[in-house]
Amino acid sequence: MSVRTVWAGGGVLWRPGSEQWGEPQIAVIHRPRYDDWTLPKGKTESGETVYATAVREIAEETGYSVILGRHLRHVTYAVGDSKRKHVRYWSARMTGGEFKANKEVDELVWTSPDAAKEMLTYTLDRLVVDEFLALPTDLHSLLIVRHAKAGRRSRYSGDDVGRPLERAGRAQAQALADLLPLFGARRLHAADRQRCVQTLEPLAKRLGGKKIHLEPTLSEEGYAADPKAAHKRMRDLAGRDDGVHVVCSQGKAIAPLMQWWAERDGFELPPNRNRKGSAWVLSIDLDGRVVAADHIADPMPDYE
Repeated sequence: MSVRTVWAGGGVLWRPGSEQWGEPQIAVIHRPRYDDWTLPKGKTESGETVYATAVREIAEETGYSVILGRHLRHVTYAVGDSKRKHVRYWSARMTGGEFKANKEVDELVWTSPDAAKEMLTYTLDRLVVDEFLALPTDLHSLLIVRHAKAGRRSRYSGDDVGRPLERAGRAQAQALADLLPLFGARRLHAADRQRCVQTLEPLAKRLGGKKIHLEPTLSEEGYAADPKAAHKRMRDLAGRDDGVHVVCSQGKAIAPLMQWWAERDGFELPPNRNRKGSAWVLSIDLDGRVVAADHIADPMPDYE
């Protein structure tokens, strides 16, 4: 008997601490159909990335909008004899909304992470919360994108600075415009190459006409000429508190930059091929140190 793979996305929905409840709280939901207490999650729909699934399912089950942060855990389990379910969870910071009972969820409780672990029905959910607690909750993100596909340099007759995206690259750029706002993308920066700028143009439009700031030090040539200047610029962008910054650069700048950063701050780089259109989600603590790095291999819905 063949086993069908089912993908799903969800998260640890959390809100920052306050004078009222002190430490950050997370949401635990009750599903009357199963009479269980669990974390919000659901199956991926056709043409949807699992990142979009996580945001949509959290909103549908809890009523809250979120911004995704670091990836927490990939959980796999059997559903009957014919399905294997893969669920990916993210830290999901609440940004607004209100819970109302619905056909899937009849109760939601905000509580401390330790109390939530006591409430949760499933061991796998408790492991997800443990991963959430392994690092500080109040991290901010920096997104680093390799430009989308631009065809072969040998087939472009003009100055390589102006080499544009090809058709497949334009599709990737549109997909990035859907993907990156899920992580709170707000400020846009691109190496001074046409293909880098074009990669972010659909996102700039999506965000209401945001300006794309040119970053000469972050091109391949700029990085090779003065790596220290590029490192300083990236540290400056990582430390800003005026929203999530997106930086689009080139492969031969991103690869050594990430290696330098991992060695500097002591985090582990996940396996990656640094493909065109791929993205890094860096989680940064209040001291400006990168504490986790997640890699998105492809922004298209069929990336898996």
